[in-house]
Amino acid sequence: MARARDPIADLRRIAFLLERANEATYRVRAFRSAAKALAGLSTAELTERAGNGTLTELAGVGDVTARCVAESLAGEEPVYLRRLVATEGSDLDAEATALRAALRGDCHTHSDWSDGGSPIEEMALAAVELGHEYLVLTDHSPRLTVARGLTADRLRRQLDHVAQVNAALPEGFRILTGIEVDILADGSLDQDDDLLARLDVVVGSVHSGLKDERSKMTRRMLRAVANPHLDILGHLTGRMVSSRPAGVTGPGDRGHRARTRAESDFDADAVFAACAEHDTAVEINSRPERQDPPKRLIRRALEAGCRFAINTDAHAPGQLDWQRFGCERAALCGVPAERVINTWSAEQLVAWTHDRR
Repeated sequence: MARARDPIADLRRIAFLLERANEATYRVRAFRSAAKALAGLSTAELTERAGNGTLTELAGVGDVTARCVAESLAGEEPVYLRRLVATEGSDLDAEATALRAALRGDCHTHSDWSDGGSPIEEMALAAVELGHEYLVLTDHSPRLTVARGLTADRLRRQLDHVAQVNAALPEGFRILTGIEVDILADGSLDQDDDLLARLDVVVGSVHSGLKDERSKMTRRMLRAVANPHLDILGHLTGRMVSSRPAGVTGPGDRGHRARTRAESDFDADAVFAACAEHDTAVEINSRPERQDPPKRLIRRALEAGCRFAINTDAHAPGQLDWQRFGCERAALCGVPAERVINTWSAEQLVAWTHDRR
């Protein structure tokens, strides 16, 4: 008889691959819920329930997930997992592959403290499995209420929690503290300056007033870029190129359904010149429904002398592997690895952000 596999690990791996493939939220949730429901049971009880067909009596376990568990316990790779592995991924060309290999971390990610679908610990462990050296946690700021943005008090509590999690993570990996702070209508940043100064990395994004007229949006972005606390300008056009669900599994799911949306109108040359002057990195957002900025603007930012950050904006563990999409677009535009800040070590990255301030 074949040696039993770890059924919980198989369920989580299936959820990861579904997230990476941008599958519907309900599919991902089915496997993560089953893994959570079964995690507290002993192997003996799992085996007994699989044998007598009572796994589905547990809340959160359905027919499909129960079948996967039974196959794992029998020492077989679950058929569902086997099919996902057989069809996963897409081939990258040599330039994109080299750029992806050069990345050492991800500077824009979310957890269930705001609108992500998984705990900080789960996001971190997925990053470890992908070979990252660090993960920057950038949950939302308070004005974005649909995404359960963090008040100053909640952010302080998160900083304490991250310190505890870091103490338990594998040696050589660390979570860097951060935030995706809203760029408000007047260009100010939606969090206390003293807190922003404590963070390792600050990503700033426009989430409201995306249809503001050109001169107003330009002024707004220029003021934000000039703020010494802002390290990375996130998904700068705000566009959405796909109407598919974004794969978010957290409480902000409804607020983060992707809809097609035109780019915001602003003076890109002025904004990129300001980014180069203030040494603010331009994000290449890897989310499939965003693909922001478009390639023509990546090329203009490159010509202006900007640095870049190739980020996933991940709201679930499987989405952390979406960096390959950003690398494809960056490579097509000729972005060299030395212009990408997350090819640096954690120490180099934090030294750069703190020096800027």
